[in-house]
Amino acid sequence: MENCSVNDASRKLDRKTVERNRRIRMNGLIHELTSLVLPQHFVPSKEQLSQRDQIDQVAAYIMQLKDRVEKLRKTKELVKRKIKTKGSNTGNSAIPGSRIPVVKIREIGSSLEVVLVTGLGKNFGLHEVIIVLEEQGVEVVSISISTMDNRICHILHAQVKVSRLGVDTLTIYDRLQKLIN
Repeated sequence: MENCSVNDASRKLDRKTVERNRRIRMNGLIHELTSLVLPQHFVPSKEQLSQRDQIDQVAAYIMQLKDRVEKLRKTKELVKRKIKTKGSNTGNSAIPGSRIPVVKIREIGSSLEVVLVTGLGKNFGLHEVIIVLEEQGVEVVSISISTMDNRICHILHAQVKVSRLGVDTLTIYDRLQKLIN
């Protein structure tokens, strides 16, 4: 009889230990899952979120990512079809429907992305582009150059030196257009 109550007590302890270990493991997994999601994707709250709310927000974020991936996949297929139907009869188009040279400037906060697409017989030096940018208060951080068919694509990433003053992208665009044309 005494032996039976000792077994029951040890079984209860085993169940409690197993349950405690399960809860610790689940908490660790939930923490790992939420740490993979960037903080800005959580809805701001003055109180700490419960685990259920954290999991709900992570699930919503995953669904957003799935939708985005599907949308990008469809866009990619659409662009591929457009390129196939147009073929290579445009000869020197950098982007379907456009002619080279191409100048595109995109402002992202205090950063700037400059895309230049030219033919192989480009008539400017990359140092001239850098000079134009630096004269406008922008410091080039990185440059990527690639060639496809008869085109050269230059992508320059730059940082505005004095972010509170900003940068005049229209002036940069005009000067780059004059430089590469």
